[in-house]
Amino acid sequence: MSASLSRPRVGVWLIGARGSVATTVVTGCAAITAGLHPPTGMVTESAFFADSGLPALSDLVFGGHDTLDCPLPKRAETLTAGGVLPPGIATAVTAELAAADREIRPGGPTRGDTRSEDELITAFTDDIRDFVHRHELERAVVVNVASTEPASQGPDSPLPASTLYALAALRAGCPYVNFTPSEGMHHPVAAREAERSGLPYAGRDGKTGQTLLRAVLGPMFAQRALSVRAWSGTNLLGGGDGAALADPAAAAAKNAGKERVLADTLGTVPEGEVHIDDVPALGDWKTAWDHIAFDGFLGTRMILQTIWQGCDSALAAPLVLDLARLTARAHEAGLTGPLAELGFYFKDPVGDGPASLGEQYAALTGLGERLRPADGDGDGRGATAPGEDAVRGGGRGGAVEEAAARGVGQQESADEAAVQGADRREPAAGERR
Repeated sequence: MSASLSRPRVGVWLIGARGSVATTVVTGCAAITAGLHPPTGMVTESAFFADSGLPALSDLVFGGHDTLDCPLPKRAETLTAGGVLPPGIATAVTAELAAADREIRPGGPTRGDTRSEDELITAFTDDIRDFVHRHELERAVVVNVASTEPASQGPDSPLPASTLYALAALRAGCPYVNFTPSEGMHHPVAAREAERSGLPYAGRDGKTGQTLLRAVLGPMFAQRALSVRAWSGTNLLGGGDGAALADPAAAAAKNAGKERVLADTLGTVPEGEVHIDDVPALGDWKTAWDHIAFDGFLGTRMILQTIWQGCDSALAAPLVLDLARLTARAHEAGLTGPLAELGFYFKDPVGDGPASLGEQYAALTGLGERLRPADGDGDGRGATAPGEDAVRGGGRGGAVEEAAARGVGQQESADEAAVQGADRREPAAGERR
């Protein structure tokens, strides 16, 4: 691995911790650490990041929130039967799956939950802090890998569950990564708190398949001065994502990121739409088809079609591990605010950055260089001196750092009153995971 064995352990707190992606993340990390499989798909395991001071996979400790109660070992058995996990792997790492499962706490809000929004945020915050304290972790990163939720209906509507979790991450002094299209840190309430916190964060909506191709093909058409007339797509998928995206509001949130990639790389949004169809028989597998109509020299009309068939969980898991490691190291190195350099991993990235995959990769490797510990920094902590560890003391500066250090869960800011004032609204019930 790329990190020193003497480095303290780092927590990865997964929202949607019993879903397919989270189960594949925990299984894959354990299998790679045990030498059962190579780290295929993990950019952070390439030679370029060997000196970036990233936490070792063996130093990651998993926990999280979920509204489901299916144990991780059982979930891994189901994924094995569906061909997502290779035979024998889940059995070989049963102990690691069971250990992670013991760290999963009830999420929410669930149907009939009468807790206020601030009570939910406080409960989630306490769960994360307890996890960090019991395992004596140097820091923890909160990663949202739950099913897509519909977009919120305006400033007077209840805070979406993803935003409740994002606010809990901030209160706990933890960096936050949104791997879903859900609102999370994009909600104005959370955005204000994120700015004050001095914590790094990244997102949103992991770029795993169809949009990955669009980020490559869009710049190709633009650079070759070819005029794209129409770009249509279809997604056929099952599993939890298929069921969640059967909701038109959730599908609209998902497609917004796909359209942004075309707008940013082509300079315009061509005709055409992306359709998402729930096909339960496909399980965790999906097929994505794109039909691109473009004009060549002298107006010659041409067509490019692509078909992407893959398993979303297996595509997403290495990216989640990359993001957890990079964000943890960025936190350790004292970086704050949106990590635009992680746009390589997202359809709708935060911060200002390029849209084409090649330029995004260049930005990512530039981040890898920035994260390299300074010469003579023998403890591998980069810009962070011992005793300044952020999970035990919150983010860099501001009310969140002081509140997390005292462990009282209260942020000394005017904006915090706005969050606590959300008690007047009852949480949405029956959130799908």
